Amino acid sequence: MKKKLLIILSILIVVGGVYFTWTKTQKKEEPKEETSEKQEETPKETEKEEEKEEPKEEEVQPEEPEQPEEPIVEPSRHTNYPGTTSKGYTVEVIDGIAYINGILIANKTYSLPSDYYPGGLLNDFLNPYYEMQAAASNDGISLEIISGFRSYDDQDWIYNNYVDRDGKEAADRYSARPGHSEHQTGLAADINSLYQSWGETAEGIWLNTHCADYGFIIRYPQGKESITGYMYEPWHIRYVGKDLAQKLYNNGDWITLEEYFGITSQY
Repeated sequence: MKKKLLIILSILIVVGGVYFTWTKTQKKEEPKEETSEKQEETPKETEKEEEKEEPKEEEVQPEEPEQPEEPIVEPSRHTNYPGTTSKGYTVEVIDGIAYINGILIANKTYSLPSDYYPGGLLNDFLNPYYEMQAAASNDGISLEIISGFRSYDDQDWIYNNYVDRDGKEAADRYSARPGHSEHQTGLAADINSLYQSWGETAEGIWLNTHCADYGFIIRYPQGKESITGYMYEPWHIRYVGKDLAQKLYNNGDWITLEEYFGITSQY
């Protein structure tokens, strides 16, 4: 009986020791698992902190420098405006067209509406032209119109062809942009030739000397490109009426419309 009790007691002691050892082992491993979990969570928390800090980096972006204000320039191209010129003349705008003292103005500053279409050379031009042509013929001079009225669309085609050929900067010296050509007014035409040397021929000299007697001016005189915006064109005449034409003739030293009225000719 005592032996059985001893055996049972020994078994209980062994089982208790095993249980105690197992429990102790579990307690030591539990913190390791918690530490592992904490280590795994640490990168996630760091990522969240980085995500929160990203907007701060965007806010620190340097400000762009302020752009300079656009320079104020005189209105041009489809923007005629009433007012007073530097010489004290009044600019009147009727149906989108600028007039000064009843003279229609078309240059690089003052434009014509795209739908302005008189249909051809006006009688105001043709009647004095035929009179001048007859007088020239009596002097042995032949004058012929080689380019008269051009519509807005005609000028658009001509100008852009010159731009394609010579470039915009060069084209602007001898061809008007659409809406800025005197040919669209029905009051201007090119006579005989498109060569500057023609101005030195008998016909060119006669036209330069006598056209003002019939109300015409050499619209783009020699040496006035910086004022009119166009190179010398001895062939281009514009009807303005006898009184004004005589004043602008100035004994052969032509005064331009821009100089006389105190206006600009700039795109």
